[in-house]
Amino acid sequence: MGFKENAGDFAMKMIGPWIFICVSVAHFPKAFKNIISSGQYSKLFSPSEFLAVAFGLFWATVGPEIKEDFKPRVIPVLEGRVRDGKIVDEPVYEPVSGVIMEVGAGSGMWSDVIASFTAAGSAADGPASNLRKRKPDAAGGAVTKIYGVEPNEISAASLRKRVKDAGLDGIYEVVPVGIERVTDPTAWDGEIPEGSLDCIVCICCLCSIPDQEKNIKYLYKLLKPGGRWYIHEHVKATRGGILLRLYQAYVGFFHGMVMGGCQICRPTLKNILAAGPFSEVNVGQPADETAYEVVPWVVGMLKK
Repeated sequence: MGFKENAGDFAMKMIGPWIFICVSVAHFPKAFKNIISSGQYSKLFSPSEFLAVAFGLFWATVGPEIKEDFKPRVIPVLEGRVRDGKIVDEPVYEPVSGVIMEVGAGSGMWSDVIASFTAAGSAADGPASNLRKRKPDAAGGAVTKIYGVEPNEISAASLRKRVKDAGLDGIYEVVPVGIERVTDPTAWDGEIPEGSLDCIVCICCLCSIPDQEKNIKYLYKLLKPGGRWYIHEHVKATRGGILLRLYQAYVGFFHGMVMGGCQICRPTLKNILAAGPFSEVNVGQPADETAYEVVPWVVGMLKK
């Protein structure tokens, strides 16, 4: 790229997060109307509850578009076609399979993509079937069980509906509690024992979970020896120098307030690596990212 193109790209990287923040704030009037019409007036006097309503409306608007933007990276991660952040043609690690947990499932935005790796989904025209067409011996087993962890009651209700509409009953089970309670059979109608998961999938969720370090350690314990952890997460900036890191922290202060608690400065990969030993780490920043990303990403897989 020439100077003008580089300068324009740099400017967009700097103002991009502010555009998201402004779009989220633009949903405040609608949130006010929704609260009034629902009669839940107490939410008007609770900043956290009001912001949660506004963010829900914002995400309903932009979520589908964000999904389409991220799919070209997320699907290769789940297929095993990412090497050090770069998408490659053939699998370099095992695709998602067996008993898996989707962390922060929300209202089910990624449920159809993950479900495409089940036996039924593999038979259809989807990511898993395409993987088997290219290289059948590398595709591994199918996903046999999906636990969708979503403690938010409203999102969990929407997730159940989406699961039912998609015909995933019996395969996809909604877990309506926080990560730290999934092993407790008294907290919900089920139990996920430690060391029982073949795979964990985290797509844009670890940025907003409470007490990230503690909950990442819980997740690590849930994986079997040899279990795989697939991630597509944004992280604290490590490139671009001190000025970029300071700018990220400044943007992050406002971002966290209006974006559903999403924290853009978390050292997520560092915390995952500190959770316990991994026999394989195939994670990197996407190859097309610049050194001045205000919201940098890491993608790939870690094997316990």
